[in-house]
Amino acid sequence: MRSDAFVTFARRGALAAILCTLALPALAQSENSKKIGIVGAGNIGGTLGRLWIKAGYEVFFSSRHPEELKPLVDELGSKAHAGTPADAIAFGNAVLIAVPYKAYPELGRENAAGLKNKVVIDAGNAVKARDGAVYDEVERDGIGATSAKYLAGARVVRAFNAANYKVFQKNAGRPEPRMAVPIAGNDPKALETARTLVADAGFDPVVVGELKAADTFAMGSPGFGHDLSAPELKQKLGVKP
Repeated sequence: MRSDAFVTFARRGALAAILCTLALPALAQSENSKKIGIVGAGNIGGTLGRLWIKAGYEVFFSSRHPEELKPLVDELGSKAHAGTPADAIAFGNAVLIAVPYKAYPELGRENAAGLKNKVVIDAGNAVKARDGAVYDEVERDGIGATSAKYLAGARVVRAFNAANYKVFQKNAGRPEPRMAVPIAGNDPKALETARTLVADAGFDPVVVGELKAADTFAMGSPGFGHDLSAPELKQKLGVKP
């Protein structure tokens, strides 16, 4: 009797283990970038947030004055949330940074713990008239390296910075060939997350290379400001097919 009971118990245990194993991929899939925080809910942050909500994401918009985001959240419904930058960083499996570039040093300092190991989609551009000394640093060291410095500990991928937000609004989800979006980063898994986010927003991601390659499509570079298909963009930026 004891032997039969033990066999039954063992079979039940094995079945439970199998069911748990089968459940794990589904859990991982449900957590994979389906919640995104956005720091800076202006033109680019608002545009991409709308596209991701349309694609089924939960989106946490943020600013220093989150009460001003209530109309946007009310308009977009239950998948939209609003709060502080720290709230958005904590909420998202990935975070889009879409604030003036001069804010990066303070943003990084204030949110160092929250940004550690976080996938950060860096959409900012440095503008001389607005960003002052930080612009000079970008000119000297490159925008990828400068973002990595100020967002220390984050897994930074440059994306969604190579065109005006109106271009993204116009071309999101268009029929083939879709508009291509260049991305660059050092972390392979972060790049995969960025690829997913770009595709789900309605574009074709083109991995250009590591963060240093982001200079090839930074504002003011020959690779900036193009509405091209993936093959055309690869040719423009010298990316091997």
